[in-house]
Amino acid sequence: MANVRIPSQLRDLVEGKKKLMVEAHSISALIDEIDRMHPGFKSRIIDDAGDISSFVGIYVEGEDIRFLDGMDTLLQPSSEVSIVPAAAGGES
Repeated sequence: MANVRIPSQLRDLVEGKKKLMVEAHSISALIDEIDRMHPGFKSRIIDDAGDISSFVGIYVEGEDIRFLDGMDTLLQPSSEVSIVPAAAGGES
């Protein structure tokens, strides 16, 4: 089962849990499974086009899935997945 780290901004959707263990073969399946267990989760991290929201980063073993296979990124049973809110800010 993949070990998924949940950021504080999304913990209200997963009963306050910091980590979830999820059986899934890809990021897409992982998000669907979390949403099945905790309805509303998917809509907070996936945009209307079905892509990862620009406000969220998803990492597998420390690698941004945008540079891997995106939502089709494959997972191993021991994969470490981190969902990270994007940093905002910049110069004014």
